[in-house]
Amino acid sequence: MARRAGYDRDEVLARAQALFWRKGYHTTSLKDLEAALNMRPGSIYAAFGSKEALFAETLHIYARRSREQLRQTRVAKASPLAGLAAYVRALGCIQADAVPSRACMLVKTLLETPDDDTVLRRLTEEIMEGMEAEFATAFRAAQTAGELPDGTDPERLACRLQAEIFGLRAYAQRSDAQDKVARLAEDIARDIERLADR
Repeated sequence: MARRAGYDRDEVLARAQALFWRKGYHTTSLKDLEAALNMRPGSIYAAFGSKEALFAETLHIYARRSREQLRQTRVAKASPLAGLAAYVRALGCIQADAVPSRACMLVKTLLETPDDDTVLRRLTEEIMEGMEAEFATAFRAAQTAGELPDGTDPERLACRLQAEIFGLRAYAQRSDAQDKVARLAEDIARDIERLADR
């Protein structure tokens, strides 16, 4: 009979994600993980293989939730552009005390990870490429729905939107940014909605 793990994997991953998101990958020590997860080093390695593998799993969870939030917001709105605008507005309303860090976990990881980190840097970029593809899908749907003219480039709009969100979520790390972030998100959302008027 297989031995059951003496821990709740989802709970451990949630704690690890909060720690990594707050401190960053490189500044999170094994001692930090031991304390946050209430696990010994041998148990951590037995369960996840390595600190890097544990971090990668938490990053995948973060990405899945972000994509799901985008998809749910899109389907709840009357049009593709309205869905994208609502998604951006929601990003601007994230309260500082509601998440481990004011900045996006992906943004923090991309800025922290050097170019020669072939695992985490590539993983972060792949996840961000996936989000950009989601934006492009939404812009293509807007084009099909007649919100955007035929000559519009959905991939370029998606790239621009990701750059704007990247900037917004990095700016949010500033201690004085809360009200400004909400206003900036509103500006980005209105720019998306104005695309329908072109």
